[in-house]
Amino acid sequence: MRRFVNPTFLILILIMAVMSFTSGRFSNPLDWLMNMLLSLPAIVIGLSFHEFGHAIAAHKLGDMTPKYQGRVTLNPMAHMDPFGFLCLMVAGFGWGIPVQIDSRNFKNPRRDELIVSVAGVVMNLIIAIAAAGIFKLFFTFAGSFIAYSYMGVVVQKILVNIIVINLVLMIFNLLPIPPLDGFGIATELFNLRSKAFYYQIYDKGFLILMVLIMLNVTDIVLNPLVSICFKIIMGIFSI
Repeated sequence: MRRFVNPTFLILILIMAVMSFTSGRFSNPLDWLMNMLLSLPAIVIGLSFHEFGHAIAAHKLGDMTPKYQGRVTLNPMAHMDPFGFLCLMVAGFGWGIPVQIDSRNFKNPRRDELIVSVAGVVMNLIIAIAAAGIFKLFFTFAGSFIAYSYMGVVVQKILVNIIVINLVLMIFNLLPIPPLDGFGIATELFNLRSKAFYYQIYDKGFLILMVLIMLNVTDIVLNPLVSICFKIIMGIFSI
């Protein structure tokens, strides 16, 4: 996702933050802080690997732009947008620093841009599956005494958060709304740039996305799909 500084977007984000406060999300600051600390590794890993996926895909396909900008790395500092991260914590919605590409460097621009768009969500899926595998290994080799100790429960919560948040990032980014990856995927699959409505939707995409989030429309899509994917992945490892 790209950075947004338009005052309208900032106002909408502020409204979302206020809605989060009034919804009771922060009624117990200590619980909120603990939940955030347990979610922090998942957020950092999810956003960093997602953007790294875009960067490494573009790099392998011949575009050196991400490499020149220092994005072909797993270092979170290269991918975390401070404002987007703050919004994620207080409003429940945020973003990382977008990976910039130059499609002129691709041999097959439509195909390669499609691959780059898909790479981020694929990386989130890989991380979710890997975290589930680690969860299984933890229970297999740690023993019930360690697994259900205080630190064992903390490890379990962190791993579950990594699975869930990466699934959320994967499915959320697959929504066909600009500036999400899903819109990029749809653009290349259906050659939307040749359509008259493309730029109108693209320019207003973030506003549309924010309204859908505020109206909980995205939750109606995300919640059941995340739940289904979570059950499938945990079932693969018989957890």
